[in-house]
Amino acid sequence: MRGGPGRSRRAIQGGDKGMSWRKQKTLQLHRALTSDPIDIDTLRSAAVGEGGLLSQEIRRKVWPKLLNVNVFCLPAKPGPAVRCNHKDYNQVEMDVRRSVRRFPAGMRDAERSILQQQLMDIILFVLQSHPELHYYQGYHDIAVTLLLTVGPRLATAMLSTLSTHHLRDFMEHTMDHTKHMLNYLMPLIQSQSTPLHDFLFRSEVGYIFALSWLITWYGHVLSDYHQVLRLYDFFLASHPLMPVYCAAQMVLMREQDILSVDCDMPSVHQLLSNIPKDFPFEDLVSRAHTLFHRHPPSDVVKRASLQKYKSISSTSFHSLLVSSSSQRPDFVLCKQTVTESKALLPRSQNTLVKVAVWGLSASLGAVALVITQSALEWGPEILLGLF
Repeated sequence: MRGGPGRSRRAIQGGDKGMSWRKQKTLQLHRALTSDPIDIDTLRSAAVGEGGLLSQEIRRKVWPKLLNVNVFCLPAKPGPAVRCNHKDYNQVEMDVRRSVRRFPAGMRDAERSILQQQLMDIILFVLQSHPELHYYQGYHDIAVTLLLTVGPRLATAMLSTLSTHHLRDFMEHTMDHTKHMLNYLMPLIQSQSTPLHDFLFRSEVGYIFALSWLITWYGHVLSDYHQVLRLYDFFLASHPLMPVYCAAQMVLMREQDILSVDCDMPSVHQLLSNIPKDFPFEDLVSRAHTLFHRHPPSDVVKRASLQKYKSISSTSFHSLLVSSSSQRPDFVLCKQTVTESKALLPRSQNTLVKVAVWGLSASLGAVALVITQSALEWGPEILLGLF
């Protein structure tokens, strides 16, 4: 993967001097999305670089591309039928019911209830489609972030791909592969600070404090939704082990705080379990990305404790990178979909289809215009507050 945090504000400012870096980055993303094939390297670099993908609208367009998901070939919207006799239904329902704080503050109970039903159906649909996968507590934290960002159908397709790639190690019938991923943590910390590593070792804190960080992509432990989205931009564009590098870097950035507490498990665990609300996440992303390139998994895995297991997620990542590099832009996929739909219809129905599409487009366009004008009147901060 080319690029990285360096292709952020400094790189973008090399363009039009009269344009803000956010506008320049938005334009850069648009060009990457409309090139044929799409410029996946630029999309990945933008997701990692300063500010990430900037907005919900951009995420809805870029996130599927990062996972090679065709937005014009999505699975049907999961329905309640998937709940019938599913072995994980009771556990999924309990976890989803407890996920109230993962939804935007102030959301009406009725609206949240609908989303929770959709969340259950998405999770059960993916598990039903991939019987080799095993549900784990925390999986719903990743699913709800996708649902709130891209909607149920696209979230289903994205979760399916994530489950067979980035999250695959967590979805084994035992936690052996998850423990394997966590075993990268201490060697990474030692590579940057031997005193900190030795202090953590003496405290016997282990790595359990980072378990929820890893298996939920930090969604369960962060209360700020914007921070969660920033990390998801980063992880979707990166190697499956990046959340571990992020955990190591987060610990390293708190070295002075850690060394100032008593060297025992309760004291250190309590400190590490509480991530400060003002933690500098942009700095974290940049440093974790640098740490990954300085100490790639191929180097870290040579340590004895990491040789027993092989990461399934890491093994499948190369195939995802290859397949995502030849994606067509959405306007091409849309034309192909319309052409294929016409070919399946009798000639006499083609005119009716065109009229229906024109009418629907006009209606949606009018609605979109009203919504946009209202949003602009209220200001962008209101739009940001919706998420």
